[in-house]
Amino acid sequence: MKERDGMYGWIWRHLPGNVWAKALISLVLVLAVVYVLFQYVFPWAEPLLPFNDVTVNNQ
Repeated sequence: MKERDGMYGWIWRHLPGNVWAKALISLVLVLAVVYVLFQYVFPWAEPLLPFNDVTVNNQ
């Protein structure tokens, strides 16, 4: 069954502690990833995205 667990199963097995400790550590890791995305990755990528390239003609 190890082959089917995938990445999340591997992470869960390697976290220390019981189920509650693993859940808390998982929550902290997810929040850290979201923080890094919003603070560094999204602002860096925003100029590269075509959100401001609007082509609406007056008809």
